[in-house]
Amino acid sequence: MIHETPVRIYFQDTDAGGIVYHSNYLDYAERARSEFLRAVGLSNQALIDRGVSFVIRQVEISYKAPARLEDLLIVRTQVAEVGHASMVMNQTVVREEQILVDMRLQVAFVDPKTLRPVRIPADLKELFLSCQKGE
Repeated sequence: MIHETPVRIYFQDTDAGGIVYHSNYLDYAERARSEFLRAVGLSNQALIDRGVSFVIRQVEISYKAPARLEDLLIVRTQVAEVGHASMVMNQTVVREEQILVDMRLQVAFVDPKTLRPVRIPADLKELFLSCQKGE
């Protein structure tokens, strides 16, 4: 399963030359992960209410081409690997099928009160595995 989230580039996203500032791609990816959760019937708040949340442990990011003012981008989000207490997600930012940014994120599951690692609840693990397989 690949979830797609549209992102329009506004003036506030750009530098003086009209090019998207590099750290904004992390914001776009965050929004896209939240929309991914909604698409599979979850939300960040629903996870917290269950006593589990996820935090980004590591991000590998590769910038390939710039986005510009008023571009319409798509952020593609996909589950790549599911472990016992973490998963890997791939996110790609594209403009008309041109890859602008590739990201690989390690997501750690934690108790939202203590921020200590926790196992992914079995039903959530199955859900994320099914997303990985494209079901």
